[in-house]
Amino acid sequence: MSRIAFIGGGNMAASLIGGLLHKGTPPGGIAVAEPRAEACQELSRRYGVATYTDNLDAVADAGMVVLAVKPQVMAEVCQKLQPAIARQRPLIVSIAAGIRIEQLERWLGGALPVVRCMPNTPAMIGAGATALYANGRVSPPQRAEAQHLLDAAGLTVWVPEEDQLDTVTALSGSGPAYFFLLVEALENAAFAQGLSRETARALAAQTALGAGRMLTESGDPAATLRQKVTSPGGTTQAALESFAADGFNAMVARAVDAARRRGGELSHAMESTK
Repeated sequence: MSRIAFIGGGNMAASLIGGLLHKGTPPGGIAVAEPRAEACQELSRRYGVATYTDNLDAVADAGMVVLAVKPQVMAEVCQKLQPAIARQRPLIVSIAAGIRIEQLERWLGGALPVVRCMPNTPAMIGAGATALYANGRVSPPQRAEAQHLLDAAGLTVWVPEEDQLDTVTALSGSGPAYFFLLVEALENAAFAQGLSRETARALAAQTALGAGRMLTESGDPAATLRQKVTSPGGTTQAALESFAADGFNAMVARAVDAARRRGGELSHAMESTK
């Protein structure tokens, strides 16, 4: 791996750093730029990596620069990095939602190899789902390096078109909130039926964990697993029929489409950012 510089030392950056170290990347191969002195001290103490309060110091000699700052400050951050990026021409990896590759290249001052990716919050515990898109200037070795970086946070997939990242955002990016909402609703329903809050929460959470493991470990599609636990005329069938009567599938489709459209709107809004 090339030397990696993280611009921004928040939770997602920290999770990727921890994953890289766990997979054998030496701490000396990682630098982090973070304006908060106390955060720098914590990152250095926890991971043994070099930390800087100045972004230009962090990116010196880096072969990969990971942009892990909020979208609202991305333009300013990139423009200040222009001189160093022009000299080094590193691989740029952006984990910022709504920032398109064309914008990054414009703010950074030229045509660059850029990978844009959309991780989700479970990446912070190594159980993430991340989609990546690379522009045509990314070489096969750079593509492998970007995947290695995100593999440290969980599952990775590549998409062939940048616009598909809006759908990814609606599916896996926002998706954890959908599952939290379902678990919350199950917990509340069971509590209303007489279970204690603690018991309902524990059973709902463990059921979600078990179902997720079956999905990822069995190799069966969700429809097959659903059929296996649905006995004709049984309790599960009664619940599923109630979901169907309330238009569950259509409701989910509308929700995902609403998130996708909002992602596109935010991307277009950022297009005008100078």
